[in-house]
Amino acid sequence: MYDVVLYVVGEVKGVTVLDNIMYVVRIRSSTILLYNTDTCSPLDAVIDVEGMRYPRDIVVCRDDRQLYVADSDYFSDWSGIWRVSCDDHSYVKWLSTESTTDGFLVDTALSLTSRRLLVTSRLSRRLRQYSTTDRQLLRVVELPQYSGWVHHGVETTRGTFVVSHQGTSPDQWQQDAVSELCTSVHFCTWEPADTPWILSKIFALT
Repeated sequence: MYDVVLYVVGEVKGVTVLDNIMYVVRIRSSTILLYNTDTCSPLDAVIDVEGMRYPRDIVVCRDDRQLYVADSDYFSDWSGIWRVSCDDHSYVKWLSTESTTDGFLVDTALSLTSRRLLVTSRLSRRLRQYSTTDRQLLRVVELPQYSGWVHHGVETTRGTFVVSHQGTSPDQWQQDAVSELCTSVHFCTWEPADTPWILSKIFALT
């Protein structure tokens, strides 16, 4: 196994692919770079999203052929998600997280299953899932109170959620781990009684 550096584009924050085009976002850049996945060569066209300040991640929905870009700057008043068309490259501020009742920074990662967009916030112990059809908040997934930074989360085909985070117990909060959250009640050891999400599996990363 070996690595080949094809292009130096700066610090990459996210990559996604639709058809034979790869879309790349970089730190502190409002431009989405486009590459041919067969030749790994850059395309002549780029997408300049005016107003995008600090992209954190990018995903694509194959159903509506839209890109979703997390944008968050700790030193500004904007945090949210842009929606960008893969076809005509039009874009819109799709969701402002500061307008929600529990405003949070979209500062970590996105993942998408079907038309459900899962949003991870580093300093929040919650995953938020939105419908790409109407922007409605579908569910909030709670993590245990001893969880530290949340790195990433994805929804599985079984309807569970796999999450990378810090903390495996109250006295091991710096240990990185991968947990699977589900709606079963058989392993409910730490969750509050008023939430249906419980930890079914946890794997410590050494």
